[in-house]
Amino acid sequence: MDERNYLSTWQKYMPVIRLHLKRSLQDEQQFKLNITDFEAAGSRGKSGYTFNINIENGKVTNNISGSAVARDLYELLKADEAVKAILKDKNVKISVGKSFVLNIKTTHLSSYR
Repeated sequence: MDERNYLSTWQKYMPVIRLHLKRSLQDEQQFKLNITDFEAAGSRGKSGYTFNINIENGKVTNNISGSAVARDLYELLKADEAVKAILKDKNVKISVGKSFVLNIKTTHLSSYR
């Protein structure tokens, strides 16, 4: 299992991710990732780099243990003070599909549960 191979790759994207997270408060955001950055960090082979992360009030609500790419991204997100402020009281879905586009969709958590 690859351990933390993608941290430095995601670190390069953090300024862009931070910006898109802020913008996602108004509209769903997406931007293209450079697949060669990730291939240089570690080979995912047929499993690819696709993943979904569901974050509710700063905590992951789905199982990302099988995706080193997703785990490393979440590790950086939860360590970033600006990102933590954005994630507070929000439901955020972050995904990467086969076309290697990162999607961010944010909704406010309802106080009526």
